[in-house]
Amino acid sequence: MASAKEPRPPVGPIASILANLRRAPRRVRRGSQEVIENAVSQLFDVAVRAPQAEAAAASGEYRIDDLARLAGTTTRNVRVYRDRGLLHPPLRVGRIALFNDTHLTRLRLITSMLDRGYNISHVHEMLSAWEQGKDLSAVLGLESAIVGTWATEKPATMAHAEATQLIDDPVAFERLVASGLIQIDDDEGTATVLRPTLIEAFNEIRTYGVGIGTLIDIHEQVFPLIDQISGILVRAGAEHVLDKIKPGESLPGDTEIAELITMLVRFRTQAVAAVTATLAQSIESTIESLVSQLLADFIEQRDDSGADE
Repeated sequence: MASAKEPRPPVGPIASILANLRRAPRRVRRGSQEVIENAVSQLFDVAVRAPQAEAAAASGEYRIDDLARLAGTTTRNVRVYRDRGLLHPPLRVGRIALFNDTHLTRLRLITSMLDRGYNISHVHEMLSAWEQGKDLSAVLGLESAIVGTWATEKPATMAHAEATQLIDDPVAFERLVASGLIQIDDDEGTATVLRPTLIEAFNEIRTYGVGIGTLIDIHEQVFPLIDQISGILVRAGAEHVLDKIKPGESLPGDTEIAELITMLVRFRTQAVAAVTATLAQSIESTIESLVSQLLADFIEQRDDSGADE
């Protein structure tokens, strides 16, 4: 008589993503850049979210309250999705229901699609297609398997007229389109602002009388310098990764790959923090020097004016 299968050990979220990618049909893996891009997005998102879930992830198991909190939803919604067949049954330990990382990934996907206007029936169909490997590239092209991204801001799509009103300067609008900060979809009549935070900053500074043309000039001068800084910072992390993963040699195990990906994301987080702090200190020092000079000039002019009286 065959012995009962032992329970499988908990699988971390990064390992789960790698496993899902490996299970995809070979023609899909090789032929669809969308699959790779979505996998990268998922990996980075998991690595970024990791600090928020360290306590729960230590065991790889979550109670329903923790699961809902990590997925950004409510326990009531989790129960509804479970009753509708969108979530697989949890592991029962006595009267306690325990969910794992697979449930968390799936719940984030469900929340993402429902937020984007799909109904529960559509979500069920897409999840079934995703699990069975049917039209996988199309499914992944429609929705990222994990809600959110490791980028700090998301593009904003709006009616073309709304975007032109947001910029309120036809020449500047065309420059922003030419620079790739705004993308136009003539068929849909929409415009996508790829850097909404930047445009918001432009508009706030404009209220002080600085022309948007000047602000775009500054962006065009600064952007290549930021790319250079990025290249310098990332090169150190890349050299460490390439020391572990050498072309032509067999890949390390999933655990080591997961550690390398996590290291790169942590490296990004710390690099951004360090550069932000350094830049802020430099700007503050420059502004203080400028204000000091302005005040010195003001006092000198006042003294000269008083001497003439």
